[in-house]
Amino acid sequence: MRTLNRLKWLQAFEATARHGSFTGAANELGVTPAAVGQLVRALEEWVGHPLLNRSRSGNERLTLIHEAQEALDDISLGLDKLEMGLKKLRGRKARSVLVITASQVLVMNWLMPRLNRFSERYETIDVRLDVADRLIDLTHGEADIGIRCGPGSWPGLVADWMMDEEVVMICSPSLLPAEGDANAAWLSYQKLIQDDTPHPGANFPSWENVLMQIGLDNLYQTRQHINSTATVIQAVLTGRGVALVRKALVQQDLDIGRLVQLFPKNRWPINWSYYVVCSSASLKRPEVQAFHDWILDEVRVK
Repeated sequence: MRTLNRLKWLQAFEATARHGSFTGAANELGVTPAAVGQLVRALEEWVGHPLLNRSRSGNERLTLIHEAQEALDDISLGLDKLEMGLKKLRGRKARSVLVITASQVLVMNWLMPRLNRFSERYETIDVRLDVADRLIDLTHGEADIGIRCGPGSWPGLVADWMMDEEVVMICSPSLLPAEGDANAAWLSYQKLIQDDTPHPGANFPSWENVLMQIGLDNLYQTRQHINSTATVIQAVLTGRGVALVRKALVQQDLDIGRLVQLFPKNRWPINWSYYVVCSSASLKRPEVQAFHDWILDEVRVK
């Protein structure tokens, strides 16, 4: 006999284990943290021993006891199977929800123009975007899948390479000289915008190195420092100066002529690349696997 009357206990326990907190589970399930805690405690009373290590230090994350990990895998699979069964009952009306996370500037300038193609292919998947410049916790289910630019290694996550990245020099067409090319002499009179967004380990080129390559190493110019890549791009779009930015973030603006790439023969590759990332558990879900495979096809078939 199946004990499905305990389904709410299992659902609360599984969500708590993914998020590492009652609060995270409560936000997902639409109840209060106290209610989640009561459901988990009811399950613990039924099994006869604690299932979570409770710590008051740090960010107060809850962790599974060793014996509960294997059981959690079965419970997660069972809940997924249950959800699939319910969708089959609804037939063609069944819809899945997919939460994708990426930085604001990547979503605006790279991902959004492509998402329509995904939605057209997978009409029963509702896409939700979690736009954040901080790293969303994919391990504990804050989002289902994400796109990150970095070294390619994030603990607890599966990371599949999408494409390499390079830095380009850009400006607004309104800044270009009326006659002639945008050469080194012209650049020596322009305001240089410095993107102070951290890029640890990326080998992001400095203005000093770039100017040296084009023969302006002994020149001092006014700099405007901005610690937000999105704001740097906006400043360039409005003609405030010249900037060095990651190419993928401005490719759409370059294609339609809103921005101009300067000194295109010069190349400034960086050590960061783009990756599609998710937990191994999330990747087992059909909608996550669908987006994972689609985005890789999207960037590799040109």
